Amino acid sequence: MEIGARHAVLSMPVREEAFNSTGNLHGGAIATLIDVAAGTAAARGSGFEHGRQSLVTADLHVRYLGRPHGEEVFARAEVLKTGRQLVIVECRVTDAEDRIIAAADFSMMIVPLRRPLRPVANAKDTDPDL
Repeated sequence: MEIGARHAVLSMPVREEAFNSTGNLHGGAIATLIDVAAGTAAARGSGFEHGRQSLVTADLHVRYLGRPHGEEVFARAEVLKTGRQLVIVECRVTDAEDRIIAAADFSMMIVPLRRPLRPVANAKDTDPDL
């Protein structure tokens, strides 16, 4: 894992539990990796204030471009532009051989901190929505 001022690089193991019915890495698993990497980059590269605000995914568009080789995939997310409320992030997913697996456009909104829909026993009102 690598987290910078305006980017984040995260990895995910390629395991059978994340395969679809045809034996390939499920697109939803890749999209989840993108969401976490891009959300992390957005939190670091914007005016987000932990404890006062939440970050919520506004838009995610994924282009699936290939199957991974190897035991791990990597998502590199970089903030392209930040506004007062909207953060635009680009993300690329590659495999262990640096072959591109997916590319994504992502946007996240900074909103006031909200109470959860269904309270969790040990959650605090100040916990972020990451």
